[in-house]
Amino acid sequence: MLRFLVRRILGAVVILFLLSIVTFLLFFGMPRDPALLMCGKTCNPTSLANIHHVLGLDKSIPEQYWIFLHNLILGSNQFAQGPCPAPCFGYSYHTNDPVWSTMMDRLPTTVSLTLGAAVVFLFVGLGTGMLAAWKRGTMLDKTVTAGSMVISSMQIYFLGPLALAALVYQSHIFDKPAYNDFTADPVTWFTGLIIPWVVLSTIFASQYTRMARSSMIEQLQEEHVRTARAKGMSRRYVFFRYAWRGSLIPIVTIFGIDLGSLLGGAIITEYTFGLPGLGRLAVESVQFSDLPLLLGVMLFSASMILLFNILVDATYAFIDPRVRLA
Repeated sequence: MLRFLVRRILGAVVILFLLSIVTFLLFFGMPRDPALLMCGKTCNPTSLANIHHVLGLDKSIPEQYWIFLHNLILGSNQFAQGPCPAPCFGYSYHTNDPVWSTMMDRLPTTVSLTLGAAVVFLFVGLGTGMLAAWKRGTMLDKTVTAGSMVISSMQIYFLGPLALAALVYQSHIFDKPAYNDFTADPVTWFTGLIIPWVVLSTIFASQYTRMARSSMIEQLQEEHVRTARAKGMSRRYVFFRYAWRGSLIPIVTIFGIDLGSLLGGAIITEYTFGLPGLGRLAVESVQFSDLPLLLGVMLFSASMILLFNILVDATYAFIDPRVRLA
């Protein structure tokens, strides 16, 4: 297990390194000069040159990238804004705030949105999927399967405004979604995120329903399951003792990827409901050509995806004894 974790962590570091290089190259391939956004309407060549010097944009791309890596790993005292401890992504071109602090301020919103939605879509998706597999071939199975296919064809940018119109602006059942600090007021935190949770989990739950159903039906055809049934074990016991655990492996794989991606920022959901999370921050960094902020969000999002992929692989051995990690 230790060898497996060390190998995967080293691989993740290499991937993050390559991703940072690609992001750097793509940024400098954009037609907009970020210094122009800071220069203002009275911009002149002298002011523009000074801003380039302050931001370090007058250096070569390899030199800028080397400085970025050094600051990220060791921190820096070279910024005019003050010391920047590791991990130092620098200061935002647009707001002049530390990138790491900006991301940490937005992170609670994304974490609250992700974890709340994950609880809902796992509970609903797995529950309906397992029920459909248990009642395979019945009207309930056909209804669940057809309903999940219809819902999965919808998109958040359609369901989100529809939910806002029906539940907020027309019926006034809920207030407009907003993020509130959980430690300050748990009730307001909960009520402010109900609609985003429901909308986000609806899309994912339909996918997990179909996945859980197909995975469970496949497991019920395995030899060890049929052998258990031939030995006289009850259908319920075999269903939950043998087939259920085996069916979780593909679900855990997709769940790890989904959770890592959502923790990196649910862009459409956060924009639809006006939630100040990491996804919205990523869009803002592109709009303002803010390289430090863009790099910070990109690397943090990629780190979440890689981390949860490693955790998923390590979880396999606990779910299925037949899986061994080399």
